This record gives sequence, C-alpha cells and structure tokens, in this order.
Amino acid sequence: MKAVIMAGGFGTRLHPLSINLPKPMVPLCNRPIMLHIVDLLKKHGITELVMLLYFQPDTVKKFFGDGSEYGVNITYVTPLEDLGTAGAVKAAARHLDERFLIISGDLLTDFDLTAAIKFHEAKNAKATLTLTSVPDPLQFGVVITNQKGEITKFLEKPDWGEVFSDTINTGIYILEPEVLDLIPEGENRDWSKDIFPQLLQQKDRLYGCTLKGYWQDIGNTDAYLETCKDIMAGKVEIEIDETLTEKKKVFFGAETSVSEDTQKALRGMVVLGDNTRLVGKPKLKNCLIGRNCTIEDGAELEDCILWDNVYVKANSKIKGTVLGQNVRVGVSAIINQGVVVGDNSKVGKESTINADVKIWPSKNIENSAIVTHNLIWGEIWRKSLFEGALVKGLTNIELTPEFAAKLGAAYGSTLPKDSFVLTGRDSIRSSRMLKRAFVGGLLSAGVNVRDVKRLSLPVLRYKLTTFGEVGGVHFRQSPRDAAVTEIIFFDEHGLELSSAAAKSIERIYYKENFRRVHYSEPGSISELPNLYSYYRDGFLRTLDRDAISKAKPRVVVDLNHSPAAEVLPALLTELGCDVIELNSHIDESYMASALEDQIESFERVGQIVTALGATAGFWLGPSGEKAVYIDGRGKIFSQTDTLALAAALITKSMKDGSIAVPIAAPHTIEEITREQRVQVIRTKGDGRSLGTAAQDKEVHLCGDIEGRLAYTGFQPHFDALYAVAKTIELLTKTGETLDGLHQRIPKRPYRQIQLPCSWEYKGGIMRLMNEATIELQTTFVDGVKVHFGDDWVLVIPDPYRPLVHILAEANTKKKADSLIKEYREKVEEWLQLLQNPA
Repeated sequence: MKAVIMAGGFGTRLHPLSINLPKPMVPLCNRPIMLHIVDLLKKHGITELVMLLYFQPDTVKKFFGDGSEYGVNITYVTPLEDLGTAGAVKAAARHLDERFLIISGDLLTDFDLTAAIKFHEAKNAKATLTLTSVPDPLQFGVVITNQKGEITKFLEKPDWGEVFSDTINTGIYILEPEVLDLIPEGENRDWSKDIFPQLLQQKDRLYGCTLKGYWQDIGNTDAYLETCKDIMAGKVEIEIDETLTEKKKVFFGAETSVSEDTQKALRGMVVLGDNTRLVGKPKLKNCLIGRNCTIEDGAELEDCILWDNVYVKANSKIKGTVLGQNVRVGVSAIINQGVVVGDNSKVGKESTINADVKIWPSKNIENSAIVTHNLIWGEIWRKSLFEGALVKGLTNIELTPEFAAKLGAAYGSTLPKDSFVLTGRDSIRSSRMLKRAFVGGLLSAGVNVRDVKRLSLPVLRYKLTTFGEVGGVHFRQSPRDAAVTEIIFFDEHGLELSSAAAKSIERIYYKENFRRVHYSEPGSISELPNLYSYYRDGFLRTLDRDAISKAKPRVVVDLNHSPAAEVLPALLTELGCDVIELNSHIDESYMASALEDQIESFERVGQIVTALGATAGFWLGPSGEKAVYIDGRGKIFSQTDTLALAAALITKSMKDGSIAVPIAAPHTIEEITREQRVQVIRTKGDGRSLGTAAQDKEVHLCGDIEGRLAYTGFQPHFDALYAVAKTIELLTKTGETLDGLHQRIPKRPYRQIQLPCSWEYKGGIMRLMNEATIELQTTFVDGVKVHFGDDWVLVIPDPYRPLVHILAEANTKKKADSLIKEYREKVEEWLQLLQNPA
C-alpha cells in the first residue's frame, strides 16, 4: 500500500515560523513535522510514499532524498499550479495504481492507521475518512455518520448554530484508485468541497472511521505551541533523536555541555540538541532546545521551543515562546507567553516583548524597547475580533482610539480605493470619539467617508439599500452594558457583514498588512445633510396617511434619549397621530439603563397610556431597531408576543406571500397565519440570515424573538421607527386594538433557559444531542430541534458566549416545563460525561 503526503501548502497562518521553511519542515523536537508522519507510516508498514510538493520543494527534497535514510522509498510530484487538495493528487495518478492513503504533512498524530485500513477493507469502501472528536470543531469540517459508519452529512467549517457533532475530518483518507476518475485532469478540485460530497450524493461507499488517539492540525503558531506542550506533557509519543539521560524525560544530543548541578535543576521534559551548551546555572522547565544553542547563567526558560543556533544571554526571562533559527536574545530581556520570534532576529538587552506578539524574521529590537504589537506583518490566530458583524469591548480600555484607527484601516484595506462608506453613531460621546478615530483609519486606506453623524441605525441601513456606498459602520453604546461600545458593520445592501468579510478584516488587522495610500490620495469626508428627508419620503410613501389621520390615534412614545427623537415624533405627527413624547431630549452622557430601570420605564409608559386613553404605547431601544409594545390597558408585551401581534396584524392585510422568523420562534406563528394561507419561512436566528430572508419579494414581514421587526414594504432591515408607525396603521385599518388582538391569537407555553458550557464542550454536547435524538424527528437549521407532534425543544450553542440555550414550546405549561427539565438534565449529564471521561 502507498501513502500520499500532502506537503505543498504555503503555511501563511504559521508565519513567521514558515517564512523560510515549508510548513511540513518546521521542527518538532528537532525533527521536521513530516518526518514524524513518515515514522508513523513506516510503523504501520507503509513505506512506498508519494510526496506532493509546491512551496519550496527543494528544501524537502534535500532533507529526505530518496527516503532510504529513513527506511522508505519516496517519489516526488510537484504540480506546476495550485490544483487543490484533490487536483494535486490527480497529478500523481500514474504512481497510484493501488489502494492508497492520504495524509497531511503538517499534522501530528499517533492514530492506529492499521485499524483504519482494516475498517476500509471490511466495509468494502471506495473512500474512508478518518474522523476524531475535538473540543472546538468550528475550524474543521464536521462529519456525521450513521451507525454503520456511512457518512450522511458534511459541514465545512460550521458556526455554532450548525454544529451537530464534534466529530471532524482529520485529513487522513484511504482511497481506492478509481476515486481518481472523478477528478478532471489539470483542474482545481478539493476533496472536502468537491469529491467527497459527490460520492455522498451518489451514495457510493463513502465511510467514516472514528479513531481515538492524539491528533493536532498544526495550522498556526498557537497550535504549534500547543503541540510542543503536549509532547512535553506526554500526551503523544514521538521519535526523539537525542539520548535519554539518567534523569527521566531529559534528553541530550551529542557533545552537549551541561554541568552536573545544572542537569539536576532541569524540570519537566527537556531536550537539548547536539552541541548545545548551558553556561553556569540557567533554569529550564519543559523546553525543546535545538542544535548549537547557548543559554547563559541566570536565564530562566519555561515552556519554550528554541530552534537551531539560538543564543540566550544571562538573566533573560522567557516563557511560552518560540525562537526561530539564529535568534539572539540580549541580557535581562523579557519575552512573554505566546511570542514567536522569526529567524535571524535580535532582541536587545533589557527589552520586553509583550504576550502574543509576533516578530518577523531579521528584525532588530533595540535595547530597553517595549514591543506591544507585531513588528512588521504578523498574524495572531486566537479569539476573533468579530462576534458576527459586531466588534465590541470596554470603552477606552479594550476599544481605544488606537484600536479603532487600526480597525478602520483594516476595513478600508478590504474595500476598493475611492469607494464610499457610510459612518454613523448614537448620541453618546464615546461613540463619537471612537468613530472619528475609525474614520481616520478608513481615510488612510484611500476610502471616502460619508459621515451621517448622529442618527438612528435604521436610517443608515435605509440609505444602504440604495446605491453609492460599499458598506456602512455604526457606533453605539451597548444596550446591555453602558461601559461597552459596539461597532456594527454592514455590507452594500445594509445586511450585517458576512463572516467571510469579517474574517478578511481580521486577517489584515492581525497581519497589520494595511493599504497605505500615497500622501496625495487619502479619502475624503463628506456629509449627507438631506438623509432624514430621504428617509422621511420613503417612510410616509409606504403608509396609508389618510386612514391614520382620520382615526387621529393618540400614541405614547418613550424615545429613550435616542436619535429617534429627531425624526419619529415629527413623522407620527405628520401621519396625523397625537404624540405624547417621553425622554425626547438627546443626552450625550445618557447611560444605557439596567433591566430593572427599563421595566420601570415600560410601566411608566403603561400608566400614561391608560391615564390618557391612548391607543398604544411604545418604548424604543436606543439604536432604533427594537421597540417594546404596551396596549391600551397598560399591558407590556413580551418580545415573542410582539412578534405574534405583528404576524397577526400583517396577515390580516395580506392576500399571499410569506413572513420570515427564526427557527426558535414560537410555532403559534404558523397557527396565526394558517387561515390566510400565509407561508412561514424559518431561518437561522442571526441578523444576516434573517435579513437575507427579508430580501425575498414574497416576504412581507421579518421578525426575531428579541422584538426586532422589518416590514419589507419599506426596507428589509429591522426598523422600530417604521414598525411603530406600521402597527398604528394596521390597527387603524383593521379596527383592532393590541389588547383585543392579543386575547384572540393562539397562545402556547413557550420557555427558554441558558446553561453555562465551556467552549471546549459545545461540540461534544451537540454530538451527544444528535446521537440521543437520532430516532426522533429533528431539524438542523440552527442547533438541534426535536419535534414531538406539535411540541418541540431546541438546543443551540451560543456562538459568542460559553452558553447553551434550551427552548421549548408545548400545548400545556406542564409539557413545556417537562421538556425544558428533561433536556436541561440531559445537557448537564453530557457536560459531566465530557468533563470526566471514563
């Protein structure tokens, strides 16, 4: 049997470690990653190897030669262009006339490959993917199999709402040669995106074999550090060229110079390569040291990886760091956790490199310098900047003007030069401060800014539904925490920014690979003085002004000191409403209210509504996207009640079409719309998915379970200003009241709770949920939803917080409570199982 080792990647995410080396040649314990793969293959009797190269192929060939030195026979294939993972293997087809195994050259594993091969043979498979369970499956391809091992579904790099298992594709495949017939000669094809889905569609003997053991995709510097720590912790056994000393877990190469006292002081696993010297009494704990290195007296190294020819001078303190080849560290330097220093760089004496900084090769850090950010292009692959389309942080602590300027430059670098972006903000001073810094970053990238200053978010999104701008950005105080600022990004259609676009911004932000235009080419700033007039015209044009003005409804509106005060009262008055305004003064120092204060505000609106005999009352959220509804008797409606009322009202005025709601919304929506034969479209619950659904011309209303509504006759985005006016219009035209309508619409007990769940267990929870409900009727739009006739329960991981949400709806309160209790206990039991595996 032959094996194909995929070794052609550029390794950009592993920079700066892989700038001067192809990624498979990066050392692990003084041996290239790919040599550990060769060892594993040889252990399982596979010695005929085909290495697929692309980037720096000569480096690989020079090291491995024909393979005889390592007990294998190697054939090299170097495609002339990037053909994708499957297309590259097709280029080697003439060497693959029998069953073969494919494995990546940049991972470390101790999997039992023999067991996988036997599984493949026993199933008479055409293709077998080796699978394993990981704590965080988001960055990998999730694979779902049935009880026979047949693959039933692929999810390529899902988000949390799509995670139904933590079993992922490891990139190790066993294939029959006829699979290559599916790949066109010389064309770019990918195994995961093209070939395996084709086999799945054809139901052509595609299996998944789940293996236990160690597996790590060494895709970035964090994963590289983690792998090295795992080696030192004994989580995986690998070949080590150095000789084990009398002291457990301490290995010395040839001609290593270490005093007896220093040797006794070594802690944990320590590997010292050939000709390495420890001068005096440096302290080392869990370190992998390369060849020809010198570490002087008083230096302290913990959890460090040093490549060849590194010199560390006296009294330096280095922790959790990777130092590339020929790095020099001066006296008393301090290098902190997560730092990577590229080849041939010099770290001056008494200098400090802060945590997680990346230093590119051949850089010179001056004496006593404090390095706080990446020195010339770097990439840190850790927690994302974005939560969906939103970046948030503590104002002036995490979100500083410097951060905002850098973020603006990163965003601008993803956009065409001389394009236009809308920027707006709420009424808070800190939002203005950060927006102005952000605008500076945009201008530096050659992007023009149309600054609409202070305004409600729906007005900005309405402008984006026209033409002229490639995107929009809104700054606001978080409605949940006054100390936090949120920056929300929108695309050219006013939709929340896609995850792909957000990742593009992140990559540039972390690389610091900003587009810096010529001094004569910065973008310009302009204003849109007639924007409110433009919004007003569209707003009034889509409402029945005559019907409203004849009824002269009295409306109480709490404007929450927000920019909506500048437009909504005037619009309602123009429609013929008698408007009672509360909190209409725009206050730059106003802080977001705590929940208990908000409830007091709702109740105050209710009291005024009943006292004045008003038609209804509304409390507007500070951004203008959501509103709380209060009926003529002072009843405050929940967010799901608001959605149901909106569905009931709009359905009365519809002859056909549909409404869009998230999968988590109550099923009473279908009962409300059934009589008029209005279709209910169920989507994922994020803003972009709902906004995309609202773009459909057949959709008249889009709403979520947080009280946000979009009446698409005006704009397909959440707009509480318009929702208030549309509600008044529909009440007027139908002769309904909110309280009367609420009494008649169907109601079923609806419950939701959230449970704490660490990030590393979310995938496992969803896998166990999927397995536990495999015989039941389930839906996988967003999370796992289980149907019991008309009743249902939904388990969905929170995409941004360490939580799992459980929602249920049933015909009786007892049944709804029972479903919540049952699945809460299941999730808690699964958490215990994952935290304490047998």
